[in-house]
Amino acid sequence: MKDITQKDVTKRRAVAQAVLNAKPETIEQLRQGTLPKGDPLPVAKVAAIQAAKNTSQIIPYCHPLQLEHVGVEFDVQDDHIKVTVDVTAFYKTGVEMEALTAASAAALTIYDMTKGVDPAMRITDNYLVLKTGGKSDFKVENAA
Repeated sequence: MKDITQKDVTKRRAVAQAVLNAKPETIEQLRQGTLPKGDPLPVAKVAAIQAAKNTSQIIPYCHPLQLEHVGVEFDVQDDHIKVTVDVTAFYKTGVEMEALTAASAAALTIYDMTKGVDPAMRITDNYLVLKTGGKSDFKVENAA
């Protein structure tokens, strides 16, 4: 791990997204509440929060840190679900990996709960939308 002992504690925030592409019929089953394994969105929200909190346990060089907030939103469209995760902490290092890991875990959870009806789904566009705090800020213009 990188030595961060000389860095200052600042408010760190990161927003990440992931997209799960699915057949319109699959999305309609989700909307109607008729998927065999139930509604994946609440389960995916819990998975995202858990993943953000445990990122340092699965990404070797990530520092363990205490998160102040993990927000998870789903934008359900006709042929995809966009997962957006917003993570905040007061720490010496950023929370980008926590946000990215959480978005991935949410998309994977939705995939797991819907793969029985749509095995051809694809998870795409897992990327960092925004990072603030520390010495450099980052923002994707016209984020999807």
